[in-house]
Amino acid sequence: MNRIRTKTRIQRKNTEAILEAALEVFSKHGFRGATLDQIAQAAGLSKPNLLYYFPSKEDIHIHLLCGLMDVWLDPLRAMDPEGEPVEEIVAYVLRKLDMARELPRESRLFANEIVQGAPRILEQIEGDLRDLVDEKAALIRSWIEAGKIAPLDPYHLIFSIWATTQHYADFDVQVRGILQPEGNEHFRDAAVFLEQLYRRALTPAPAQGGSV
Repeated sequence: MNRIRTKTRIQRKNTEAILEAALEVFSKHGFRGATLDQIAQAAGLSKPNLLYYFPSKEDIHIHLLCGLMDVWLDPLRAMDPEGEPVEEIVAYVLRKLDMARELPRESRLFANEIVQGAPRILEQIEGDLRDLVDEKAALIRSWIEAGKIAPLDPYHLIFSIWATTQHYADFDVQVRGILQPEGNEHFRDAAVFLEQLYRRALTPAPAQGGSV
């Protein structure tokens, strides 16, 4: 009789240490620049010990990316068809900005993969991600047709949200170099700016009164 083997506490601890170390190394050096030796050293393990848990650098990278995709898409999934459209989209913008603040390494990991042509997650991008974006674009289009938000291309609206929020993680060095913030105070200012930007862009123009 086959039994599913569960990981011991030590195995779970080592697996978590490897993934945490790999996230740090990949987010700094990208897939090509990262090495198993760097990951093992950061995890406090020998390279042979690391290879007991993951057979290759690519296997670790894929494991991280697959877990990240679910986390990354949750805010878009949360956009509620029954909610007030402008508020739903603005809330999505602010959730994405929160993720840039709280998960900068994950954002850079994803960005590095995309820059390289997404060789390890292209199937997911052309599958689950595309399906979700199609679904939310259709929802946004329905709000436009109902006159609840201004007429904007739904796909490019979503792309612009990704660009204006993830920028604060992916280009963190540039942002900090220009603003010289103390801690993460610039995220507060970014939230105010982005909320104003998208609220104004999304709010329909007032109806023109008829001539007398």
